[in-house]
Amino acid sequence: METKGTIGVTSENIFPVIKKFLYSDHEIFLRELLSNAMDATQKLKTLASVGEFKGELGDLTVRIKVDGNKLIISDRGIGMTAEEIDRYINQIAFSGAEEFMEKYKNDVAAMIGHFGLGFYSSFMVAGKVEIVTRSCREGAVPMKWSCEGTPAFELAETEKADRGTDIILHIDDENREFLEKQRITSLLTKYCRYLPVPIAFGKKQEWKDGKYVDTEEDLVINETLPAWVRKPGELKEEDYLEFYRELYPMSDEPLFWIHLNVDYPFHLTGILYFPRIKNNLDIHRNKIQLYCNQVFVTDSVEGIVPEFLTLLHGVLDSPDIPLNVSRSYLQSDQNVKKISTHITKKVADRLEEIFKSDRPQYEKKWDSLKLFIQYGMLSEEKFYDRAVKFALLKDTDGTYFTLDEYRKLTGENQTDREGTLVYLYTTSMNDQYSYIQAARDKGYSVLVMDGQLDVHLIGQLEQKQEKTRFVRVDGDTIDKLIRKADSQTVQLTGEQQTALQEIFRSQFPAIEKTEFNVAFEAQGAQANPVMLTQSEYMRRMRDMSSMQPGMSFYGDIPDSYSLVLNTDHPLVKNVLADEEKACAEQLQPILADMKGWEARQSDLRETQNKKKPDEITPAEKDDMTETSKKLDELREQRNTILSGYATGNPVVGQLIDLALLGNGLLKGESLSRFIRRSVELIQ
Repeated sequence: METKGTIGVTSENIFPVIKKFLYSDHEIFLRELLSNAMDATQKLKTLASVGEFKGELGDLTVRIKVDGNKLIISDRGIGMTAEEIDRYINQIAFSGAEEFMEKYKNDVAAMIGHFGLGFYSSFMVAGKVEIVTRSCREGAVPMKWSCEGTPAFELAETEKADRGTDIILHIDDENREFLEKQRITSLLTKYCRYLPVPIAFGKKQEWKDGKYVDTEEDLVINETLPAWVRKPGELKEEDYLEFYRELYPMSDEPLFWIHLNVDYPFHLTGILYFPRIKNNLDIHRNKIQLYCNQVFVTDSVEGIVPEFLTLLHGVLDSPDIPLNVSRSYLQSDQNVKKISTHITKKVADRLEEIFKSDRPQYEKKWDSLKLFIQYGMLSEEKFYDRAVKFALLKDTDGTYFTLDEYRKLTGENQTDREGTLVYLYTTSMNDQYSYIQAARDKGYSVLVMDGQLDVHLIGQLEQKQEKTRFVRVDGDTIDKLIRKADSQTVQLTGEQQTALQEIFRSQFPAIEKTEFNVAFEAQGAQANPVMLTQSEYMRRMRDMSSMQPGMSFYGDIPDSYSLVLNTDHPLVKNVLADEEKACAEQLQPILADMKGWEARQSDLRETQNKKKPDEITPAEKDDMTETSKKLDELREQRNTILSGYATGNPVVGQLIDLALLGNGLLKGESLSRFIRRSVELIQ
């Protein structure tokens, strides 16, 4: 009996649309057909287990072979009757096909996902597809179905001695790569490496007479019982490590792992490994492989696990995750959310368990865990609530503390006069050594926060922890970082401060995108004469902008530093005294003139402030302009004299360079000049 007809689709556009819009994913056809073969084989085993199939199962290996321009996939599963072919192949189960095709014409991946058209992916690479099948039912008649990529098909009785199904693809000229052994092998390795039914492609080879020759033994390309489907009690540590090496041959060994095995309210198995991550989040992402009944789906699992868990490595396998037929896009639903929540909880449970049971080992691994845990705290509120119990801080002595332990340690000593607990931190123990030492001399603890996400975590902790402030140890003088009392008064007149500001400002080197100003503090004669500090807020914004594109404008703002002069130090006092002696004769008439013009400017401003803008006469405006211009000229004369003095005083340049050197800002010509000057000063 032979039947001719058309596939149950009212639109004839389905085949060209599949070919066109799924072209970028055309390799999935092999995965889809092998997945179908696996399903047919598994169903036969189920029928046998419940007594509905009485025959011998025998060899259930699925075989793939190339014959000319034909690629053939053969299984010994349940097979199909003519009625089943009509139901499963000829009738594409949806109504309103015209509206449907219009809706999904630009997204065939979604179309296939909604309506189970996996078999039809074969037409992406084949001009003609044949099915030769025989049902496992007793007395079943073998059938042959064929179609050339149009709605027309032929169905006829044929000969086939054994049960099961052969899918015969007549590969078209554009896709002849899928007839090549190496290309097929790579796809089998990618998608079918862990299928639960043996997949054979070709024969094993042996070395004979100076060349490799085929043996009689099938070459099975998959491991049917991978580690994640086995019970945890069956596996030893070496088994987990061996499986990790199999997944990631070039990676360092993982820190530890979680074996997932959930039956209710959803099905989920898998093994998640914690890799060693010290920097660069991006290169560690998307290393989790997602499977559906041991069929590889994707390694982009953002829709299945929270973003921070994409840093984990390993395998997840769940038949309950809704997938489209291309199995490359996840559709969000309640099961997905439940699975995501469960995985987050299991990860937090595992970390807390290790922390509590073996804290020394946990601390030893902290530097490799830190980035992952901080990422989770920043991106998942529920994970933060758990992680505050096992997230660690490390001080400059290399001692680790939980957040609660550190608060208790420093709470009394590092609380300022406003009742705010101040956490001092360093991003580089070498570059900020002198600042760290100044803090330690005061009995303060300094944290090491040199990680990629530390600056972001600091902001989060300040929001979460009441009356808490983080400041980098070089953000200001130590007495201002943790202000216990009012600062000592600077004993300098306005003229003296102006003179010192100009003397030091005039000698700053030109550094791209960097600005300097001069400030004064009375810190006592034993403290350093100069210190370079930087605004905590602006530095933090710049650091954050490097990772957040929306804040990139902060990266264009110049770095701003303050050179803090200790007015109690003899070197600073000597510079001021020497300047007053050396420049008095030149400056005295200029300063006297300035006082006169400043008084006149003050009088003019007071008079004009009493009038409305339109009441000020042109003569009055000109008078103010001329006065301001004269003052600018006098200030320029004063600054020129002070700058000339500063250039001739090596101590000024030496003090500035010492401050720059302590912050890693002294480079190139400036560094060379500093070295020469240092030699001259000590001769």
